[in-house]
Amino acid sequence: MIHRLSQAAGLNRQVLALSAARLGDAIGNSILFLVLPLYVAKLPDPSLTLPVATRVGLALSLYGLVSAVGQPVAGALSDRLGRRKPLILAGLLLMALGTWAFTLVGTYGSLLGLRVLQGLGVALTIPTSLAIMSSATTRATRGGSMGIYTTMRMIGLASGPLLAGLLYQRYGFDAAFYVGAGFVLLGAALVQTWVHDEPAPAVAGAPKRFRLFEPGVVTLPMLGLGTATFTMAASFSMMGALENEFNARLEQSALAFAVAFSALMVSRLLLQFPIGRWSDRVGRKPFVVVGLILMAPATALLGFASSTEQLVLLRVAQGLASAGIAAPTFALAGDLARRGGEGRQMAIVTTGFGLGLSFGPLLAGVLSVVSFALPFVLGGALSLLGAWVVVRSVPETVGGRAPGRAAS
Repeated sequence: MIHRLSQAAGLNRQVLALSAARLGDAIGNSILFLVLPLYVAKLPDPSLTLPVATRVGLALSLYGLVSAVGQPVAGALSDRLGRRKPLILAGLLLMALGTWAFTLVGTYGSLLGLRVLQGLGVALTIPTSLAIMSSATTRATRGGSMGIYTTMRMIGLASGPLLAGLLYQRYGFDAAFYVGAGFVLLGAALVQTWVHDEPAPAVAGAPKRFRLFEPGVVTLPMLGLGTATFTMAASFSMMGALENEFNARLEQSALAFAVAFSALMVSRLLLQFPIGRWSDRVGRKPFVVVGLILMAPATALLGFASSTEQLVLLRVAQGLASAGIAAPTFALAGDLARRGGEGRQMAIVTTGFGLGLSFGPLLAGVLSVVSFALPFVLGGALSLLGAWVVVRSVPETVGGRAPGRAAS
């Protein structure tokens, strides 16, 4: 009975193993969401005479940019090798090393170098993990499986900043960096122990040499889904670059900012799995479109929040919007991905997410110098544009004569 219920909900060993591993590394990485802006503000910067908000935005954006550039390469490499697990482990070890090495950093330039290392690490893990998820699930349960995976990630992302706030206030920066690195290593240990990496199936006529792109990999629907993850990530990542400014404007502590920041993840994790399962039954595209539309006002109003309570409520709204976007988007991509090419095609969608994580903080750090509300208003407009792109370019894959590969 339990086995049948697990299968109906999209649960299998691979899904549970990757989801549990994702929880560990998400806690480790999200600790930096809170600590990094505070750390940047204290570091000497003899070479760059930039406002603190701009320097924070650059540090946060560099990670996303390197990740976005590296993900298509990692996806293509995993397709060519036919193995995903070694790349996931290598990426997690790079992230752990980069997080621990913050304890040795003495200048802003060194910190940027570690952000590059962390970006390379996450580039190796994200498309390869989702490629395993895609090949290990079927269309009938893929939304629920992606919901479980992203829910576990959200638990990690929600608890990391809260843990970081407690560690920073009680023990200082180094304790947060050590604990963060430890959780990433825990994720690597879970992958090594629990994840079974089956060789990717050979595809007739597939090229023998390494190719980053080839006909049939970069498609209009995949680009549309990449646009959805880009606008989602850009919208909810802007706030992180302006931690110091929010704390000053609202006269709040670092822990209060952590509570507001984590409110997005808490609201998202409550709805991510139910929405994923619902998308298996009624369709995926409507959730993505409605989520992007809801993200627009939730993001635009962040620039006008006048209290911590308002900030928390708006982050909750962003979390609700993200829950509608994330799991259905990844499930749609899995439905449409070509057998044996999951690494490269899922990388298109995850690259959009990485670019969003890069673009959002950089936009906030630069435009907030002109007007604090300006980057958030622009982020809301981008969300509406993303909804239009999805409506125009992405097909539905649930019910009827849905396109994509067989639901085997």
